[in-house]
Amino acid sequence: MLHISEISWKRLDTMEGIFKEGDKVKVKLLDIDQKTGKFKLSRKALIPKPEAQPKPAPKADGGEEA
Repeated sequence: MLHISEISWKRLDTMEGIFKEGDKVKVKLLDIDQKTGKFKLSRKALIPKPEAQPKPAPKADGGEEA
């Protein structure tokens, strides 16, 4: 199973509207728990990480904020 935190780089509150039963989704195998044999899967590992927030543009008048 794919954990909600590994679906997208954005924070998802619910799975509603993300996938439907029967959808095929590509995932990456990150790890296998040696004790339980559980797979750690990630979809977001296959999606490019969003760039950092762009810096605000300088003011048009060239002035500085007070």
